[in-house]
Amino acid sequence: MNFYTRKWVKPEDLNPNGTLFGGTLLRWIDEEAVIYAIIQLGNPRVVTKYISEINFVSSARQGDIVELGITATHFGRTSITLTCEVRNKITKKSILTIDQLVFVNVDENGTPVPHGKTEITYAYR
Repeated sequence: MNFYTRKWVKPEDLNPNGTLFGGTLLRWIDEEAVIYAIIQLGNPRVVTKYISEINFVSSARQGDIVELGITATHFGRTSITLTCEVRNKITKKSILTIDQLVFVNVDENGTPVPHGKTEITYAYR
């Protein structure tokens, strides 16, 4: 798992319990995962198809730095499957895991189209 994206938990990200709001974290994950899928598939038209069970392991508090790790695990004909872990950057304690996020490669009409990819691409720019 490669951890690239980091987020700083700010007051506007908190729920009434003073911890990171789950919906905010899921928004961050969906955004980062679709960006990852777009880069892997080389197409800006990628849509979220499926997210498996979401396991909230621990919480984050204001001031924490969390990092999102995403890895491609499977390439389908029109899809890509990813796995995700979110952890505290400083303590390395796991905050959340998702076993499967599936994204579909689509054309300008929203129709699934083959992407022709079979392995992870690493872009270093």
